[in-house]
Amino acid sequence: MIKSPLLLFLFLIGFTLSIHAQQFSIADSKVLQTKEDTLKSLAINILQAESYEDRASADSLFTRVLVRSLKTKNSFQYPFDSLVSISRMYPADSSFRIFTWQLMISETKFKHHGAIQIKTADGTLQLFPLIDKSEEMKRIEDTITSNLAWVGAIYYRIIQKEFEKKKCYTLIGYDELGAESSRKIMDVLQFVDGKPQFGGNFFILPNDSIKPRNPLRFVMEYKKGAGPKLNYDEELDLIVKENLVSQTKEPDKKSTLIGDGDYDGMKWYKGKWVFVNKIFKEVTPEGNAPIPMPIKDNPETGKNKAKKKSNNK
Repeated sequence: MIKSPLLLFLFLIGFTLSIHAQQFSIADSKVLQTKEDTLKSLAINILQAESYEDRASADSLFTRVLVRSLKTKNSFQYPFDSLVSISRMYPADSSFRIFTWQLMISETKFKHHGAIQIKTADGTLQLFPLIDKSEEMKRIEDTITSNLAWVGAIYYRIIQKEFEKKKCYTLIGYDELGAESSRKIMDVLQFVDGKPQFGGNFFILPNDSIKPRNPLRFVMEYKKGAGPKLNYDEELDLIVKENLVSQTKEPDKKSTLIGDGDYDGMKWYKGKWVFVNKIFKEVTPEGNAPIPMPIKDNPETGKNKAKKKSNNK
């Protein structure tokens, strides 16, 4: 049996949200419950079947059954809670949801699949498939994409923001990637003329040898199994990003990068995620949570003006 760290990763993520809207009928609910049982079994096989042929077969059948299920009127209200190996994420306004999952082709190659279901007034299905074209992109950091040319990831967080009356949905996801390294991706989703668009001029970051200054999406690639933090902190209203250092003093070699326990951040400011330096007091000893400090940054410069205090105070 394949023992992927992805299953544990997915179990640790909460994919819950209260949805309030039109209801589906009792008959439709029973149909969806039956189909969910089938989907649950297929989803586990996608992740754990021994051979690629069995995993691919389960993936193909899962996709077909899911689409048929979503064609049920008002299916948006059905949570599919038992699909613990499938990410199901909603933004704060519940205007859509994103399904994402991963197919392991081999020990060194992975493919992502997914779909965006739009919440419609009459309960009919509006669905955008997500087609992973990551391998065909020379630089995913510099490419604006559509749902038909998607940078694949399993999403574990959506942060809804707004600028100039336009809604922006920041997606944070995980990509197992390959044998030596994994990555986390932060992408901004907008709906342009009613269609999904991923990426854009939403990041202002310091320039270094690992990432460009103004990427169209943020990519954190690191050593397999290292798991540095990249997530949104609601209390701080910041994206919290753990710094990466090379174990072998080769910062351009992504498979040597691990988290160092020190944290920077990104603050939403005038429609962009702007770098904030040193959002916690100091490098964190292993096993201890970082201690937050007041953020008094000038978002345009990214310079932290908060003074450090001793832990003894």
